[in-house]
Amino acid sequence: MTAAAISAVPDLHQMVSRKFRHRKWRAMAVPALIAAYLAYVFFAFDLPGLMSRARPENAAILLGDFWSYKTHVTRDNRSGEVVSAIEGERKGEYPPGQAPDWVSLGEVTRIALPDGSEVLFLEDGSARLDIAGYGVMALALAGRTIELNLPPGTDKPEWLSQSKNRVSINRGGWRFAMTPSKTEVFRYQIGWELFFFTLDSPFHGRSLPELAALALWQPRLDPALPNAAAMARDFWTNAMWRHGEVAWAMFETVLMAFLGTMGAGLIALPLAFFAASNFAPARALRFALRRLFDFLRGVDGLIWTVILSRAFGPGPMTGALAILLTDTGTFGKTFSEALENIDAKQVEGVQSTGAHAVQQMRFGVIPQVAPVILSQLLYYLESNTRSATVIGALVGGGIGLLLTQAIITQKDWEEVCYYMVLVVLTVMAMDSLSGWIRRRFIKG
Repeated sequence: MTAAAISAVPDLHQMVSRKFRHRKWRAMAVPALIAAYLAYVFFAFDLPGLMSRARPENAAILLGDFWSYKTHVTRDNRSGEVVSAIEGERKGEYPPGQAPDWVSLGEVTRIALPDGSEVLFLEDGSARLDIAGYGVMALALAGRTIELNLPPGTDKPEWLSQSKNRVSINRGGWRFAMTPSKTEVFRYQIGWELFFFTLDSPFHGRSLPELAALALWQPRLDPALPNAAAMARDFWTNAMWRHGEVAWAMFETVLMAFLGTMGAGLIALPLAFFAASNFAPARALRFALRRLFDFLRGVDGLIWTVILSRAFGPGPMTGALAILLTDTGTFGKTFSEALENIDAKQVEGVQSTGAHAVQQMRFGVIPQVAPVILSQLLYYLESNTRSATVIGALVGGGIGLLLTQAIITQKDWEEVCYYMVLVVLTVMAMDSLSGWIRRRFIKG
Protein backbone atom coordinates (compact mmCIF):
# COMPACT_ATOMS: atom_id res chain seq x y z
CA MET A 1 0.00 0.00 0.00
CA THR A 2 1.40 3.42 -0.96
CA ALA A 3 1.98 6.24 1.52
CA ALA A 4 -0.86 8.28 -0.07
CA ALA A 5 -3.31 5.41 0.37
CA ILE A 6 -2.26 4.93 4.00
CA SER A 7 -2.75 8.64 4.77
CA ALA A 8 -6.18 8.61 3.10
CA VAL A 9 -7.57 5.94 5.43
CA PRO A 10 -7.81 8.20 8.55
CA ASP A 11 -9.38 10.97 6.41
CA LEU A 12 -12.04 8.55 5.16
CA HIS A 13 -12.70 7.35 8.69
CA GLN A 14 -13.12 10.94 9.93
CA MET A 15 -15.46 11.81 7.06
CA VAL A 16 -17.69 8.76 7.69
CA SER A 17 -17.71 9.45 11.44
CA ARG A 18 -18.65 13.08 10.80
CA LYS A 19 -21.55 12.06 8.53
CA PHE A 20 -22.85 9.62 11.12
CA ARG A 21 -22.70 12.33 13.80
CA HIS A 22 -24.61 14.76 11.55
CA ARG A 23 -27.24 12.14 10.83
CA LYS A 24 -27.54 11.35 14.54
CA TRP A 25 -28.04 15.03 15.43
CA ARG A 26 -30.56 15.41 12.62
CA ALA A 27 -32.50 12.41 13.87
CA MET A 28 -32.67 14.04 17.31
CA ALA A 29 -33.27 17.60 16.11
CA VAL A 30 -36.31 16.93 13.91
CA PRO A 31 -38.43 15.35 16.71
CA ALA A 32 -37.25 18.08 19.07
CA LEU A 33 -38.39 20.81 16.66
CA ILE A 34 -41.75 19.08 16.18
CA ALA A 35 -42.18 18.80 19.95
CA ALA A 36 -41.26 22.48 20.40
CA TYR A 37 -43.78 23.48 17.73
CA LEU A 38 -46.55 21.41 19.35
CA ALA A 39 -45.72 22.99 22.72
CA TYR A 40 -46.00 26.44 21.11
CA VAL A 41 -49.37 25.51 19.60
CA PHE A 42 -50.54 24.19 23.00
CA PHE A 43 -50.05 27.59 24.64
CA ALA A 44 -50.59 29.92 21.64
CA PHE A 45 -54.07 28.52 20.98
CA ASP A 46 -54.87 28.39 24.71
CA LEU A 47 -55.71 24.69 24.70
CA PRO A 48 -55.88 24.54 28.53
CA GLY A 49 -58.43 27.37 28.52
CA LEU A 50 -60.33 25.71 25.69
CA MET A 51 -60.57 22.46 27.64
CA SER A 52 -61.69 24.29 30.78
CA ARG A 53 -64.49 25.99 28.82
CA ALA A 54 -65.59 22.77 27.11
CA ARG A 55 -69.11 21.59 27.90
CA PRO A 56 -69.43 17.97 26.74
CA GLU A 57 -72.94 17.77 28.17
CA ASN A 58 -74.09 20.48 25.75
CA ALA A 59 -72.65 18.49 22.86
CA ALA A 60 -74.47 15.40 24.11
CA ILE A 61 -77.78 17.32 24.21
CA LEU A 62 -77.16 18.62 20.70
CA LEU A 63 -76.41 15.15 19.30
CA GLY A 64 -79.45 13.77 21.10
CA ASP A 65 -81.64 16.39 19.40
CA PHE A 66 -80.37 15.14 16.03
CA TRP A 67 -82.18 11.82 16.34
CA SER A 68 -84.93 12.57 18.86
CA TYR A 69 -87.74 15.02 19.42
CA LYS A 70 -89.42 16.45 22.49
CA THR A 71 -93.04 17.03 23.32
CA HIS A 72 -93.86 20.12 25.40
CA VAL A 73 -96.71 19.93 27.90
CA THR A 74 -97.24 23.50 29.06
CA ARG A 75 -99.62 24.95 31.63
CA ASP A 76 -100.30 28.67 31.71
CA ASN A 77 -100.15 29.41 35.43
CA ARG A 78 -102.51 32.38 35.02
CA SER A 79 -105.31 30.78 33.03
CA GLY A 80 -104.69 27.14 33.91
CA GLU A 81 -104.85 26.12 30.22
CA VAL A 82 -102.76 23.04 29.34
CA VAL A 83 -101.34 22.73 25.81
CA SER A 84 -99.34 19.87 24.29
CA ALA A 85 -97.12 20.53 21.26
CA ILE A 86 -94.39 18.71 19.37
CA GLU A 87 -91.15 20.69 19.73
CA GLY A 88 -93.26 23.45 21.29
CA GLU A 89 -94.32 24.70 17.84
CA ARG A 90 -97.80 25.93 16.98
CA LYS A 91 -97.68 23.83 13.81
CA GLY A 92 -97.25 20.74 16.00
CA GLU A 93 -99.86 21.66 18.60
CA TYR A 94 -102.49 19.09 19.59
CA PRO A 95 -106.12 20.21 19.13
CA PRO A 96 -107.85 21.58 22.28
CA GLY A 97 -108.75 18.81 24.69
CA GLN A 98 -106.32 16.34 23.11
CA ALA A 99 -102.84 15.24 24.22
CA PRO A 100 -100.39 12.34 23.82
CA ASP A 101 -101.45 9.02 25.35
CA TRP A 102 -99.04 9.50 28.26
CA VAL A 103 -100.81 12.73 29.32
CA SER A 104 -104.15 12.53 31.17
CA LEU A 105 -106.08 15.80 31.00
CA GLY A 106 -108.60 16.82 33.63
CA GLU A 107 -108.86 18.89 36.77
CA VAL A 108 -105.50 17.37 37.62
CA THR A 109 -103.19 16.78 34.65
CA ARG A 110 -101.09 13.65 35.02
CA ILE A 111 -97.93 13.26 32.93
CA ALA A 112 -96.24 9.84 32.87
CA LEU A 113 -92.51 9.91 32.18
CA PRO A 114 -90.22 7.20 30.73
CA ASP A 115 -88.26 6.39 33.90
CA GLY A 116 -91.41 5.77 35.94
CA SER A 117 -91.65 9.31 37.30
CA GLU A 118 -94.89 11.29 37.25
CA VAL A 119 -95.71 15.02 37.18
CA LEU A 120 -99.02 16.40 38.35
CA PHE A 121 -100.35 19.85 37.47
CA LEU A 122 -102.71 20.69 40.36
CA GLU A 123 -105.76 22.97 40.24
CA ASP A 124 -104.30 25.70 42.44
CA GLY A 125 -101.35 26.27 40.06
CA SER A 126 -98.93 24.17 42.06
CA ALA A 127 -97.14 21.04 40.83
CA ARG A 128 -96.12 17.75 42.37
CA LEU A 129 -93.35 15.51 41.08
CA ASP A 130 -93.03 11.86 42.03
CA ILE A 131 -89.47 11.19 40.87
CA ALA A 132 -88.40 7.56 40.58
CA GLY A 133 -85.66 6.70 43.04
CA TYR A 134 -85.87 10.05 44.82
CA GLY A 135 -89.32 10.81 46.23
CA VAL A 136 -92.13 13.34 46.01
CA MET A 137 -91.28 16.98 45.42
CA ALA A 138 -93.86 19.80 45.75
CA LEU A 139 -93.74 23.22 44.10
CA ALA A 140 -96.10 26.13 44.76
CA LEU A 141 -96.39 29.73 43.60
CA ALA A 142 -96.05 32.51 46.16
CA GLY A 143 -96.50 35.71 44.19
CA ARG A 144 -93.46 36.07 41.92
CA THR A 145 -91.46 33.40 43.74
CA ILE A 146 -91.56 29.61 43.74
CA GLU A 147 -91.57 27.58 46.94
CA LEU A 148 -89.88 24.19 46.67
CA ASN A 149 -90.32 21.39 49.18
CA LEU A 150 -87.95 18.43 48.88
CA PRO A 151 -88.70 14.98 50.31
CA PRO A 152 -87.89 14.82 54.05
CA GLY A 153 -84.31 13.85 54.80
CA THR A 154 -82.99 14.48 51.30
CA ASP A 155 -80.40 16.91 49.99
CA LYS A 156 -80.67 19.02 46.86
CA PRO A 157 -79.70 16.73 43.93
CA GLU A 158 -77.29 17.71 41.14
CA TRP A 159 -79.99 17.49 38.47
CA LEU A 160 -82.07 20.23 40.14
CA SER A 161 -81.44 23.93 39.56
CA GLN A 162 -83.23 26.51 41.71
CA SER A 163 -83.45 30.29 41.85
CA LYS A 164 -85.95 32.73 43.33
CA ASN A 165 -88.36 32.60 40.38
CA ARG A 166 -87.35 29.44 38.50
CA VAL A 167 -86.97 25.74 39.23
CA SER A 168 -85.66 23.36 36.56
CA ILE A 169 -84.97 19.63 36.56
CA ASN A 170 -83.04 17.67 33.96
CA ARG A 171 -83.34 13.89 34.17
CA GLY A 172 -81.97 13.06 30.72
CA GLY A 173 -85.10 11.52 29.19
CA TRP A 174 -87.25 14.39 30.42
CA ARG A 175 -87.03 17.91 31.81
CA PHE A 176 -89.23 20.06 34.02
CA ALA A 177 -89.28 23.84 34.36
CA MET A 178 -91.48 26.13 36.44
CA THR A 179 -91.64 29.93 36.47
CA PRO A 180 -94.35 32.29 37.76
CA SER A 181 -95.90 32.43 34.28
CA LYS A 182 -95.87 28.77 33.21
CA THR A 183 -95.03 25.21 34.15
CA GLU A 184 -93.58 22.99 31.45
CA VAL A 185 -92.59 19.35 31.00
CA PHE A 186 -90.40 18.19 28.11
CA ARG A 187 -90.39 14.52 27.23
CA TYR A 188 -87.77 13.23 24.76
CA GLN A 189 -88.58 10.41 22.35
CA ILE A 190 -86.60 8.72 19.59
CA GLY A 191 -87.40 9.56 15.98
CA TRP A 192 -88.52 12.48 13.83
CA GLU A 193 -92.12 12.99 14.85
CA LEU A 194 -94.59 14.34 12.27
CA PHE A 195 -92.05 13.65 9.51
CA PHE A 196 -94.70 12.17 7.21
CA PHE A 197 -98.01 13.65 8.37
CA THR A 198 -98.87 16.47 10.75
CA LEU A 199 -101.53 16.23 13.45
CA ASP A 200 -104.22 17.76 11.25
CA SER A 201 -103.81 15.09 8.57
CA PRO A 202 -106.30 12.19 8.61
CA PHE A 203 -103.36 9.85 7.95
CA HIS A 204 -101.44 10.81 11.10
CA GLY A 205 -100.91 8.03 13.64
CA ARG A 206 -101.83 5.21 11.27
CA SER A 207 -99.59 2.17 10.88
CA LEU A 208 -97.99 1.14 7.60
CA PRO A 209 -100.54 -1.66 6.94
CA GLU A 210 -103.38 0.78 7.57
CA LEU A 211 -101.89 3.29 5.15
CA ALA A 212 -101.41 0.56 2.53
CA ALA A 213 -105.02 -0.52 2.93
CA LEU A 214 -106.20 3.08 2.58
CA ALA A 215 -104.12 3.54 -0.54
CA LEU A 216 -105.26 0.30 -2.22
CA TRP A 217 -108.89 -0.50 -1.43
CA GLN A 218 -110.50 1.40 1.43
CA PRO A 219 -112.93 4.31 0.82
CA ARG A 220 -111.61 7.80 0.27
CA LEU A 221 -111.05 10.02 3.30
CA ASP A 222 -111.04 13.07 1.03
CA PRO A 223 -113.83 12.87 -1.58
CA ALA A 224 -111.84 15.06 -3.97
CA LEU A 225 -108.73 12.86 -4.10
CA PRO A 226 -107.76 9.18 -4.01
CA ASN A 227 -106.17 8.26 -0.70
CA ALA A 228 -102.73 7.70 -2.30
CA ALA A 229 -102.83 11.19 -3.86
CA ALA A 230 -104.03 12.70 -0.57
CA MET A 231 -101.13 11.01 1.26
CA ALA A 232 -98.65 12.43 -1.25
CA ARG A 233 -100.23 15.89 -0.90
CA ASP A 234 -100.14 15.83 2.91
CA PHE A 235 -96.53 14.63 2.88
CA TRP A 236 -95.41 17.21 0.31
CA THR A 237 -97.13 20.09 2.12
CA ASN A 238 -96.08 19.00 5.62
CA ALA A 239 -95.96 22.26 7.58
CA MET A 240 -93.40 20.99 10.11
CA TRP A 241 -90.81 19.51 7.73
CA ARG A 242 -91.68 21.42 4.52
CA HIS A 243 -90.67 18.60 2.18
CA GLY A 244 -91.70 20.53 -0.91
CA GLU A 245 -89.57 23.56 0.00
CA VAL A 246 -86.64 21.31 0.95
CA ALA A 247 -86.80 19.45 -2.38
CA TRP A 248 -86.79 22.72 -4.30
CA ALA A 249 -83.90 24.04 -2.18
CA MET A 250 -81.92 20.85 -2.84
CA PHE A 251 -82.60 21.25 -6.57
CA GLU A 252 -81.32 24.84 -6.40
CA THR A 253 -78.15 23.66 -4.67
CA VAL A 254 -77.43 20.99 -7.30
CA LEU A 255 -78.29 23.44 -10.10
CA MET A 256 -75.93 26.01 -8.59
CA ALA A 257 -73.09 23.47 -8.56
CA PHE A 258 -73.92 22.21 -12.08
CA LEU A 259 -74.05 25.66 -13.70
CA GLY A 260 -70.87 26.80 -11.97
CA THR A 261 -68.88 23.65 -12.74
CA MET A 262 -69.96 23.12 -16.35
CA GLY A 263 -69.76 26.83 -17.15
CA ALA A 264 -66.21 26.89 -15.83
CA GLY A 265 -65.34 23.85 -17.97
CA LEU A 266 -66.72 25.47 -21.14
CA ILE A 267 -64.72 28.65 -20.51
CA ALA A 268 -61.50 26.99 -19.35
CA LEU A 269 -61.13 24.42 -22.17
CA PRO A 270 -60.54 26.87 -25.07
CA LEU A 271 -58.41 29.12 -22.85
CA ALA A 272 -56.31 26.09 -21.84
CA PHE A 273 -55.09 25.72 -25.46
CA PHE A 274 -53.67 29.25 -25.34
CA ALA A 275 -52.10 28.57 -21.92
CA ALA A 276 -50.40 25.28 -22.96
CA SER A 277 -46.76 25.65 -24.03
CA ASN A 278 -47.19 23.38 -27.08
CA PHE A 279 -50.23 25.29 -28.38
CA ALA A 280 -49.78 28.90 -27.19
CA PRO A 281 -49.19 31.27 -30.14
CA ALA A 282 -47.14 33.64 -27.95
CA ARG A 283 -45.31 33.31 -24.65
CA ALA A 284 -46.77 36.60 -23.41
CA LEU A 285 -50.32 35.31 -23.92
CA ARG A 286 -49.46 32.05 -22.18
CA PHE A 287 -47.94 33.95 -19.23
CA ALA A 288 -50.96 36.27 -18.95
CA LEU A 289 -53.45 33.37 -18.97
CA ARG A 290 -51.46 31.41 -16.40
CA ARG A 291 -51.47 34.39 -14.05
CA LEU A 292 -55.19 34.87 -14.66
CA PHE A 293 -55.82 31.25 -13.68
CA ASP A 294 -53.67 31.74 -10.57
CA PHE A 295 -55.69 34.81 -9.61
CA LEU A 296 -59.10 33.19 -10.15
CA ARG A 297 -58.35 30.08 -8.13
CA GLY A 298 -56.27 31.98 -5.56
CA VAL A 299 -59.34 33.88 -4.36
CA ASP A 300 -61.58 31.50 -2.41
CA GLY A 301 -65.09 30.86 -3.62
CA LEU A 302 -66.57 32.39 -0.46
CA ILE A 303 -64.74 35.66 -1.16
CA TRP A 304 -66.08 35.67 -4.72
CA THR A 305 -69.53 35.03 -3.27
CA VAL A 306 -69.33 38.11 -1.02
CA ILE A 307 -68.03 40.30 -3.88
CA LEU A 308 -70.61 39.09 -6.40
CA SER A 309 -73.50 39.34 -3.94
CA ARG A 310 -72.63 43.02 -3.50
CA ALA A 311 -72.53 43.47 -7.27
CA PHE A 312 -75.52 41.38 -8.38
CA GLY A 313 -77.50 40.87 -5.19
CA PRO A 314 -78.24 37.57 -3.43
CA GLY A 315 -79.59 34.51 -5.21
CA PRO A 316 -78.56 31.10 -6.53
CA MET A 317 -77.17 32.59 -9.75
CA THR A 318 -74.67 34.63 -7.74
CA GLY A 319 -73.47 31.41 -6.07
CA ALA A 320 -73.14 29.72 -9.47
CA LEU A 321 -71.00 32.63 -10.73
CA ALA A 322 -68.74 32.37 -7.67
CA ILE A 323 -68.19 28.66 -8.33
CA LEU A 324 -67.61 29.40 -12.03
CA LEU A 325 -64.85 31.95 -11.33
CA THR A 326 -62.96 29.72 -8.90
CA ASP A 327 -63.25 26.60 -11.05
CA THR A 328 -62.26 28.43 -14.23
CA GLY A 329 -58.86 29.03 -12.64
CA THR A 330 -58.55 25.42 -11.48
CA PHE A 331 -59.71 23.90 -14.77
CA GLY A 332 -57.53 26.25 -16.81
CA LYS A 333 -54.45 25.03 -14.97
CA THR A 334 -55.29 21.30 -15.05
CA PHE A 335 -56.54 21.31 -18.65
CA SER A 336 -53.47 23.19 -19.93
CA GLU A 337 -51.14 20.80 -18.13
CA ALA A 338 -53.02 17.85 -19.64
CA LEU A 339 -52.60 19.41 -23.10
CA GLU A 340 -48.86 19.82 -22.54
CA ASN A 341 -48.53 16.10 -21.77
CA ILE A 342 -50.27 14.72 -24.87
CA ASP A 343 -48.52 12.34 -27.29
CA ALA A 344 -47.51 14.45 -30.31
CA LYS A 345 -47.30 11.33 -32.52
CA GLN A 346 -51.08 10.94 -32.49
CA VAL A 347 -51.48 14.52 -33.68
CA GLU A 348 -48.87 13.94 -36.39
CA GLY A 349 -50.74 10.83 -37.52
CA VAL A 350 -53.97 12.79 -37.93
CA GLN A 351 -52.05 15.59 -39.66
CA SER A 352 -50.59 13.13 -42.16
CA THR A 353 -54.12 12.38 -43.44
CA GLY A 354 -54.42 16.01 -44.59
CA ALA A 355 -56.65 17.10 -41.70
CA HIS A 356 -56.79 20.83 -40.99
CA ALA A 357 -56.07 22.38 -37.58
CA VAL A 358 -59.58 21.97 -36.11
CA GLN A 359 -59.71 18.31 -37.19
CA GLN A 360 -56.27 17.74 -35.66
CA MET A 361 -57.56 19.10 -32.35
CA ARG A 362 -60.78 17.11 -32.58
CA PHE A 363 -59.29 13.72 -33.47
CA GLY A 364 -55.68 13.99 -32.26
CA VAL A 365 -55.84 16.06 -29.06
CA ILE A 366 -59.32 15.88 -27.50
CA PRO A 367 -59.45 12.03 -27.28
CA GLN A 368 -56.21 12.10 -25.25
CA VAL A 369 -57.33 14.75 -22.74
CA ALA A 370 -61.02 13.84 -22.62
CA PRO A 371 -60.65 11.32 -19.71
CA VAL A 372 -58.80 13.96 -17.64
CA ILE A 373 -61.37 16.65 -18.46
CA LEU A 374 -64.32 14.39 -17.70
CA SER A 375 -62.78 13.17 -14.45
CA GLN A 376 -62.07 16.73 -13.28
CA LEU A 377 -65.54 17.97 -14.21
CA LEU A 378 -67.32 15.12 -12.43
CA TYR A 379 -65.13 15.35 -9.33
CA TYR A 380 -65.63 19.10 -8.98
CA LEU A 381 -69.36 18.78 -9.65
CA GLU A 382 -69.56 16.43 -6.67
CA SER A 383 -67.32 18.66 -4.54
CA ASN A 384 -69.16 21.84 -5.52
CA THR A 385 -72.45 20.34 -4.36
CA ARG A 386 -71.04 20.47 -0.85
CA SER A 387 -69.57 23.95 -1.43
CA ALA A 388 -72.89 25.20 -2.81
CA THR A 389 -74.45 24.42 0.57
CA VAL A 390 -72.14 26.92 2.28
CA ILE A 391 -72.37 29.43 -0.57
CA GLY A 392 -76.16 29.17 -0.48
CA ALA A 393 -76.09 30.21 3.17
CA LEU A 394 -74.38 33.46 2.09
CA VAL A 395 -76.42 34.26 -1.01
CA GLY A 396 -79.75 33.09 0.42
CA GLY A 397 -80.43 30.17 -1.87
CA GLY A 398 -80.58 26.40 -1.86
CA ILE A 399 -80.40 24.05 1.07
CA GLY A 400 -77.75 26.25 2.71
CA LEU A 401 -80.36 28.91 3.48
CA LEU A 402 -82.67 26.42 5.19
CA LEU A 403 -79.72 24.93 7.07
CA THR A 404 -78.67 28.34 8.37
CA GLN A 405 -82.20 29.20 9.44
CA ALA A 406 -82.51 25.90 11.34
CA ILE A 407 -79.18 26.47 13.11
CA ILE A 408 -80.06 30.06 14.08
CA THR A 409 -83.20 28.94 15.91
CA GLN A 410 -81.00 26.82 18.25
CA LYS A 411 -83.85 24.31 18.63
CA ASP A 412 -84.48 22.69 15.23
CA TRP A 413 -81.47 20.39 15.33
CA GLU A 414 -83.44 17.46 13.92
CA GLU A 415 -84.04 19.61 10.81
CA VAL A 416 -80.31 20.35 10.66
CA CYS A 417 -79.68 16.60 10.69
CA TYR A 418 -82.32 16.12 7.98
CA TYR A 419 -80.66 18.67 5.68
CA MET A 420 -77.20 17.21 6.34
CA VAL A 421 -78.46 13.73 5.49
CA LEU A 422 -79.97 15.06 2.27
CA VAL A 423 -76.69 16.70 1.25
CA VAL A 424 -74.71 13.52 1.98
CA LEU A 425 -77.21 11.35 0.07
CA THR A 426 -77.08 13.75 -2.89
CA VAL A 427 -73.28 13.66 -2.94
CA MET A 428 -73.35 9.85 -2.76
CA ALA A 429 -75.84 9.70 -5.64
CA MET A 430 -73.71 12.04 -7.72
CA ASP A 431 -70.62 9.97 -6.93
CA SER A 432 -72.38 6.83 -8.17
CA LEU A 433 -73.63 8.65 -11.27
CA SER A 434 -70.20 10.09 -12.08
CA GLY A 435 -68.61 6.64 -11.66
CA TRP A 436 -71.16 5.18 -14.09
CA ILE A 437 -70.49 7.96 -16.62
CA ARG A 438 -66.72 7.45 -16.38
CA ARG A 439 -67.07 3.70 -16.93
CA ARG A 440 -69.37 4.22 -19.90
CA PHE A 441 -66.99 6.77 -21.39
CA ILE A 442 -63.80 4.75 -20.92
CA LYS A 443 -65.14 1.26 -21.73
CA GLY A 444 -67.70 2.41 -24.29
